[in-house]
Amino acid sequence: MQADDVVLEIGPGLGSLTLGLLEAAAQVIAVEIDPLLAGALPATVAEFAPGRAGALSVVEADALKITTLPYEPSRVVANLPYNVSVPVLLHLLATFPGWRQGLVMVQSEVADRLAAGPGSKTYGIPSVKMSWYAATSRVGTVPPSVFWPVPNVDSGLVSIVRRPPPQTTASRAQVFAVVDAAFAQRRKMLRSALAGLAGSSAAATTALEAAGVDPQARGEVLDVTAYARIAEQLTPSVTAR
Repeated sequence: MQADDVVLEIGPGLGSLTLGLLEAAAQVIAVEIDPLLAGALPATVAEFAPGRAGALSVVEADALKITTLPYEPSRVVANLPYNVSVPVLLHLLATFPGWRQGLVMVQSEVADRLAAGPGSKTYGIPSVKMSWYAATSRVGTVPPSVFWPVPNVDSGLVSIVRRPPPQTTASRAQVFAVVDAAFAQRRKMLRSALAGLAGSSAAATTALEAAGVDPQARGEVLDVTAYARIAEQLTPSVTAR
């Protein structure tokens, strides 16, 4: 982290991490959905880091719905609950293109999914969609004992480094539609899984072969660039839907 960073913190809670971020960054934007916690955070900072109180902006909002912030963030730090972790990350990546790096703590199995590569048992829709925006890697494990109350699961730390999306004439929505269809029935060959998008299994086979993909392959072996090539071939079909 650099001294001029603007950090977007999702879910600051009682503010223990917020205080540390304020020591290292120029500004911290804390997004908190709980009105009681959001209301208490400025007082916490005023008490324990009075010299940095002016560097904190608290936004009482659902991180899944925010579309504007007081400053453009350069980094994201978050401790995300299991059920919203992937949607929140994808929303933040799509909505605020200025942030370049992030470090998030999620449930261990979610961390594995976010960082998984093609061919892995944990590779799926979250893995592919995250790779559209960024390179992700698991960089640590956090045991339950550091939390109170103590949860029943380990947590994982995931590093996010934004990179350009694949070069393609297909839109992100079109590529993601292909990804969703490919994993809707994970055990199906792609020619069958994409038959609905293409209009038929034969049309899907033609599109897959044109994209340089084996029609008998399954979705978990393809990287995001392969999905982009398929979307280019299926663009009229995907757009029509």
